[in-house]
Amino acid sequence: MGVVNKNLMIIATLFFSGAFIAGKFSVAEFPVYSLTFFRFLIAAVVLFFILRIKGVDLSLEKRDIPRVVLLSLLGMVGYHVFFFTALKHTSSVNTSLIAAMNPIVTTIMASIFLKEKFPKKAIGGILISFTGVALIVTNGSLEVIKNMNFNIGDIYMLMAILSFSIYFIVLKGIVGRIDPMKLTFYVFFFCVVMLVPMVIYENPVEYLPRTTSKGWGSLIYMSIFASVVAYLIQQISVKRIGPAKTSLYVNLVPLFSMIMAYFILGEVITLPKIFAGAMIISGVLITLKSKSS
Repeated sequence: MGVVNKNLMIIATLFFSGAFIAGKFSVAEFPVYSLTFFRFLIAAVVLFFILRIKGVDLSLEKRDIPRVVLLSLLGMVGYHVFFFTALKHTSSVNTSLIAAMNPIVTTIMASIFLKEKFPKKAIGGILISFTGVALIVTNGSLEVIKNMNFNIGDIYMLMAILSFSIYFIVLKGIVGRIDPMKLTFYVFFFCVVMLVPMVIYENPVEYLPRTTSKGWGSLIYMSIFASVVAYLIQQISVKRIGPAKTSLYVNLVPLFSMIMAYFILGEVITLPKIFAGAMIISGVLITLKSKSS
C-alpha cells in the first residue's frame, strides 16, 4: 500500500510540474484573466459532476461564504494571475524554483497571523532558501543588485507565493468544517464568477478565433490533470500516509519542472540555477523537519 501511495504522489507531482510547462504555452495565446477563468471553469464543471456522482451535499452555510470568496480571491484569482503574468516575463524553471518557497513563506505567515510557534531551528533553513531565491532573482549577479534591475517575472512569482501563503492562513479556519472536495469546488466556482467582468474586458471574440489546439490542450491539461486529478490523488495520499509525508513530495516539483523545461521548452539549466534549487529545497526540508520535531 505504501508503494502505491508513493507512486500516486509521484504522478500527482508530475502533473503539478507540468502546469509550469503548460502555462508557458497557454499564456502565449490567452490573456491572463481569461486563462485563469477558463482553467477553473473547466475544473469546476468536472468537480461538480464528481460531487454529484458521489452524492455530496452541495449546500454552503452563509457564514462560510465570505471566507470561501476570500480563498478564491487569494488562492485562485490572486495566485494564478500573478503566476501566469510571471510566465510571460520569466522562465518556467524560475517560477517552479521560486514556488518551492511556499512552505517557508507559509510558516512565517502562520507565526505572524496565527501566533503559531516558530521553531528557532527553522531559521537556518529559511535563510538557506531565501539565499537560493536571491540567486535566482539576481541570476547570481551583484550588478543586478547594484542597478536594481530585477526580472519582473520573478517578482510577480514572489507575489504569487505571498498570495498563496495568505490563502493557506485563511484556509486553516474553514478546512475542518467543509468537505475538502466541496470546498475546492466552491473556491473554483467563486473564482470563475469574480473573473467574468475581466474576461469581458479582455474581449474573447478577439482572441478565441486565433487560439490553437496547443493553447486549448495546455489549458485543458492544467484544468483536468494539474487541478482535478492531482488534487484527488493528493487527498487520497493525505488520508493514507498523512499530510506531513504528502507535503514532502511537493519538493520534487522544481526538479521535474527543470527536466520538462529542458526537453520540452529547450530552456537552459545553468549551474547557478541547479545550486539555487538545491538550496531552496534543502532549506524547505530543514524547516519542515524543525516544525515536525
